[in-house]
Amino acid sequence: MASNEAYITGVGQSEVGVRLTRHPLLLTLDAVKEALDDSGLTLDQIDGVSTYPGKMSVPPGFSPVGSDELIEALGIKSKWHMGGGELPAQLAAIGNAVMAVKQGVCRHVICFRTVYEAAAQSRPDEYPPGKGGDLPGVMQYTMPFWAMSASNWVAQYANRHVYKYGMKREQLAQIALNAHRNAQLNPRARNISKKELTMDEYMSARMITTPLCLWDCDRFSDCSTVIIVSAGDALDEVKTTPVRVAAMAGSVDRYSWDQVEWTAAYDAGPDLWKQADYTVDDVDTVQFYDGFAFLPLTWFEGLGFCEKGSAHEFIEGGTRIAIDGELPLNTFGGQLGAGRLHGFGFAHESVVQLRGEGGKRQIKGDPKVAVATSGGGPMAAALLLVRD
Repeated sequence: MASNEAYITGVGQSEVGVRLTRHPLLLTLDAVKEALDDSGLTLDQIDGVSTYPGKMSVPPGFSPVGSDELIEALGIKSKWHMGGGELPAQLAAIGNAVMAVKQGVCRHVICFRTVYEAAAQSRPDEYPPGKGGDLPGVMQYTMPFWAMSASNWVAQYANRHVYKYGMKREQLAQIALNAHRNAQLNPRARNISKKELTMDEYMSARMITTPLCLWDCDRFSDCSTVIIVSAGDALDEVKTTPVRVAAMAGSVDRYSWDQVEWTAAYDAGPDLWKQADYTVDDVDTVQFYDGFAFLPLTWFEGLGFCEKGSAHEFIEGGTRIAIDGELPLNTFGGQLGAGRLHGFGFAHESVVQLRGEGGKRQIKGDPKVAVATSGGGPMAAALLLVRD
């Protein structure tokens, strides 16, 4: 193991559910405990904390726990910590930890993402919605046109693939069908997906914003996911199989969603391969951000698995992206099938698969290379993960 490299040495996740009553900080502590147990590390060995996007009160439950709160709650002797939204996308918080350990600032960093949106919306007295008034930031340019949801924003990109490249709803459906099928094999997804989704159910669902229907949108959920990043010269302190962060990339085309021509995945994708001696042919599984079903298509194209404008044909029929297919996608169910974990679930699942710990959802063979991504629209972040 190279001493100047960074490795994921522990993963943990709390209960995943809808309208959970357990406090979000306690969910975070649950995930930290599992990650520490997984790695064999103790709190005394943790010297860094990284999260995305830091504590926020609006929207309610979007990010209810900050890095400073976790440090205080656990008594972490931190040399470095960070939490902020001004990053390419969610997984960039892990990227920051990678840089911290490579620079020798830290040896073991806890990275976490905690979401509590379903619970917060069900308890407005505890988590009051934001007050009306002047529209903040880029929202002032979209809300006057009733484009108030990310579903509206993503739909404009999806419509391009409909009108310019001929994408059909039956092709797009394969992302959601695959997610719900895989979720049935994931015990932590049982509070989110109760059964497989059929094509008839998908095609008859109400439209949210054309061409996206209800099943194309992830569901608010409550959960915390933790990733521990360790320095290469600290691996003798861990007990589990380390997974190396072989490359990372991020891109912000422009921070506003307004009139962006292409999603940032098309910039981040090529940059990822420039950082490593791997190609798409080496990848055993992909865990692509699917807050909306169209977004994995942008990653297939942006990373070069297929030509721009052809991802709907690349996934047609669903066999290629199935667990037993040539390029298994979102084997834990993704956000469409296993809940809106807001990016970190894809890194978590990549590590699970590369260690061979997926249980009933474990992909065949001996997977050694995975790509995990987060973000959509103008924001994108990607990690290339390798089991040496």
